[in-house]
Amino acid sequence: MQFLSFRRLNLLPTLGILLLILGMMPGIAGGQEEVHFEHDTLSIVVDDMVHHFTVEIAETRQQRARGLMFRRKMAPDAGMLFDYRRPKPVAMWMKNTYIPLDMLFIRADGSVESIRERAVPHSLASISSKDKVRAVLELNAGTAARLGIRPGDLVRHRIFGNAD
Repeated sequence: MQFLSFRRLNLLPTLGILLLILGMMPGIAGGQEEVHFEHDTLSIVVDDMVHHFTVEIAETRQQRARGLMFRRKMAPDAGMLFDYRRPKPVAMWMKNTYIPLDMLFIRADGSVESIRERAVPHSLASISSKDKVRAVLELNAGTAARLGIRPGDLVRHRIFGNAD
């Protein structure tokens, strides 16, 4: 019995060209494959005001790696909540992110640990929490200033055990 091989059929160069073409196609090997996110709501308590947001939940490694990359816009009352499941130091970047963002680093009890306002799109600079956090909430740039969100304010969501 004789087995066919790519070498014997002289298909190796053709296979290499095909792989190169596929690698150049966005969505297949270009990092833009579809990633699905659960939608939920959360609120942020600032002084006596409660601000409501619709968020996508990034809880798997694949979802957190993708985040808001390649998105061109986001509704004013929307965001993405990155759940790391347990407190740890967190660092993020803006690679392939087109939307300027505010990043709220959130402790396990839901309190805002720190805020990075107006993160620059496409930047490779590391944006880190100051201490261990359970989650990061990304909102449109300017939202923290517009709503007066500060460290110590409370984010209410089921992952913090403090949802309404």
